[in-house]
Amino acid sequence: MNTNITLDTTIEDLVERYPDAVSFLMEYGIRCLICGDPAWGTLKEAMREKNFSREKMEEVLAALRRNLGRSTQK
Repeated sequence: MNTNITLDTTIEDLVERYPDAVSFLMEYGIRCLICGDPAWGTLKEAMREKNFSREKMEEVLAALRRNLGRSTQK
């Protein structure tokens, strides 16, 4: 499991380490790329822009970790 991903992880670092995160987060309406470059800010900031509650942020973070854990084990 990717426990090193937190709400304070920057979008740039996340996309660089885990390109599969882009499509996963887009399912939640979180834009990770702008004109092919990673968006600025952290996961928390991106989720706040979408008015996610703290509980929703934690839920999405846990799902992201699970999803990326599966994709890196292949």
